[in-house]
Amino acid sequence: MFNKVLIANRGEIALRIHRACRELGIKTVAVHSTADADAMHVRLANESVCIGPPPATQSYLNVPAIITACELTGAEAVHPGYGFLSENANFAQIVEEHKIAFIGPTADHIRIMGDKIAAKESMIRLGVPCVPGSDGAVESVEEAKRIGEEIGYPVIVKAAAGGGGRGMKVASSDEEMETAFRTARSESKAAFGDDAVYIEKYLSLPRHIEVQILADGQGNAVHLGERDCSLQRRHQKVLEEAPSPVIDQKTRSEIGEICAQAMRDLKYRGVGTIEFLYENGEFFFIEMNTRLQVEHPVTEAVYGVDLVLEQIKVASGKKLDLKQEDMIPRGHAIECRINAENAKTFIPSPGKVTGYHAPGGLGVRMDSAIYQGYSIPPHYDSLIGKLIVHAENRRKCIRRLERALSELVVDGVDNTAPLFNKLLKDPDVLNGDYHIHWLERWLARN
Repeated sequence: MFNKVLIANRGEIALRIHRACRELGIKTVAVHSTADADAMHVRLANESVCIGPPPATQSYLNVPAIITACELTGAEAVHPGYGFLSENANFAQIVEEHKIAFIGPTADHIRIMGDKIAAKESMIRLGVPCVPGSDGAVESVEEAKRIGEEIGYPVIVKAAAGGGGRGMKVASSDEEMETAFRTARSESKAAFGDDAVYIEKYLSLPRHIEVQILADGQGNAVHLGERDCSLQRRHQKVLEEAPSPVIDQKTRSEIGEICAQAMRDLKYRGVGTIEFLYENGEFFFIEMNTRLQVEHPVTEAVYGVDLVLEQIKVASGKKLDLKQEDMIPRGHAIECRINAENAKTFIPSPGKVTGYHAPGGLGVRMDSAIYQGYSIPPHYDSLIGKLIVHAENRRKCIRRLERALSELVVDGVDNTAPLFNKLLKDPDVLNGDYHIHWLERWLARN
């Protein structure tokens, strides 16, 4: 096991990693920008190193500064959290080349799954169901039109190096394909420095279902069921729950085992999430995230497993000691992402937190790094907390979440808690009857 881990991140996830390290008896090193000098994870870590000014490109994405911080403090491993460098294959490779452990997958696996075309090819080979579409990158409008006619419109043109909804355009006919193809390539080039695109069948009203896996890189892997992340705005998740209201235990076991076996065959190491679109009883692979997910706490609540702790253990070379037969879901969990944004306009609201009270009680967890007097900087993602609630069934979970939201106090900045108060009164949400386009349509009406 490691003696000291450097946390290459900030905010609530940095604090989450710190807590797991402390429970394992591991010392922590916090790196931070000048804007985060008073951050909670910096206050609690055993050591801290300032790695640059506020812009992420000069601090949290500054690879030489992070490596130097490891060498100065004697950190044996780096945990990247999520975002920033967490899925940067070159960073993982550089870390390992400096004889420092990367708490995550190998650089090769990050590289494969980071390229949507290579990822899909790998998943087809590993027996994971995929969306019908092009065999690889599409080079011309003429080829795009041919594929559209073969698999049937509507189709979606997607950036091979994409994410977050950028470089994605829907075409419903040959006439629309030319604009969609050229726009997707242009957006992909601007956002990712790579204009490669591919084409898939566009599913009209699917749910977003993701399967959590944990593997040790030595051929052992388990799945921890699924999360339903269908409530999204602009391809960004807003509320997540586990298990999905529409997946039964037989289906859960079947798709979970397909994913776990794929990771065994791949000799994958660490946590990972295999994401699917789910429509008419069928799963279609869309991408794999080779990192910890923002919404991992709902899985932890339902399965009673500390995913970050297990992630650190397998990165240190330990074999996975969890058995699939012991991975039994218990109850229901929901996570609300609390952002420092206006609940109606979604305009970011950085500033000083003049009052803060976290909800509590049985089955309530608040993952946040803010405190009264803390100033939320304008330079980073607006996520300031995650409210996670667990209960014996979905109905009781929603009631508990309503109660927890009523206790949450974040004064001084706008936040999205009022959005969830409204959502939890909608019959479709109460019944679990929603899809990936539902929230945007609801927001347009409300």
